Amino acid sequence: MTIPQISVFLENKAGQLADITGILSENQVNMRAINIAETTDYGVLRLIVDDAAKASSILLEQGFILTMTPVVGVAVPDTPGGLSKVLGVISGAEIDVEYMYSVFGQKDGLACMIFRVADSDALTVVLEQNGISTIAGEDLGLH
Repeated sequence: MTIPQISVFLENKAGQLADITGILSENQVNMRAINIAETTDYGVLRLIVDDAAKASSILLEQGFILTMTPVVGVAVPDTPGGLSKVLGVISGAEIDVEYMYSVFGQKDGLACMIFRVADSDALTVVLEQNGISTIAGEDLGLH
């Protein structure tokens, strides 16, 4: 089960992040997770929002360059070693994690991590076989 992620390509200049969060706020789009990666020349802003179709449409209208990417939300015990256990299962299945980041907040003692891998279906199967829950978009309040 995957969750839609928006990746926005940003120029490496002041105000870009404020512009995007302002546009989303003005249009009543709620962010559930945010991550930014940068290089010398540009940045990639990764977002999980409550309405990915609406957000991407609005950002495209404003001239931003973006892509939509499927990612997997994983329930991680919010205890010492919780993430290590999940990563051990993924590593044991020889699945390469391209990147990961956390979602805002937690529920029922579980944190949520977002994973980007080449084969989301294989990741989901391996996690479920090892008693690790994936998180549906509805669990994060996504439309």
